[in-house]
Amino acid sequence: MTFDSWKESVPEAITADSLWKMKAYRLALFVSDVCWRDVKNIVQERTMRSLADQLYRSVGSVSVNIAEGYSRGMGKDRARFYEYALGSARESRDWYYKARFMLGEEVTEHRLSLMSEVIKLLLTMTPQQRGEQIREPAETYAANGEQLDLDALLESIPFPE
Repeated sequence: MTFDSWKESVPEAITADSLWKMKAYRLALFVSDVCWRDVKNIVQERTMRSLADQLYRSVGSVSVNIAEGYSRGMGKDRARFYEYALGSARESRDWYYKARFMLGEEVTEHRLSLMSEVIKLLLTMTPQQRGEQIREPAETYAANGEQLDLDALLESIPFPE
């Protein structure tokens, strides 16, 4: 699966909405579909079911909060939901790290980088709505101290075996 092939499978009821134009939303929705496949693998281990549930809930919450925020008026109300999405994106990255023993190194590194890209987008969206800086410096966001290549992340999606 690639991001482009996935986009073709998304129903028009979603793609025709103006929300679809928002890159962060498209990416977050994509990650939730990728996560579905990851969770199906994780949940096979009985002791990991709670982790799988938390992971899927946190990943799903990102696009949901972006959608709800987008539906609010401009400004602080919208920014609040984008901040919720940011918190969920960071929570998701944390859960992906905790699932690393089930997912393997390649899948985990990919998911951590993908979630970092979502976080980076949300870090720019929130201050634009709030009209002020988010509680972090306005530096370029990078995971592991290096810039991420979003195109590469969206072309080669590893999955657990």
